[in-house]
Amino acid sequence: MTNRIAIFLGLFLIAAAATDIALFGDEHMIFLGKRLFALIDWVAFWR
Repeated sequence: MTNRIAIFLGLFLIAAAATDIALFGDEHMIFLGKRLFALIDWVAFWR
């Protein structure tokens, strides 16, 4: 992955998250963050 592609993907993800928060609020982003943390913990257990 080149630096140009990495920067584009990072900016795209930030813009998508900002748009989502602006349109729908941040309650579900907090829920998804908690669920992602639980998933990472579960995957680390099975490693």
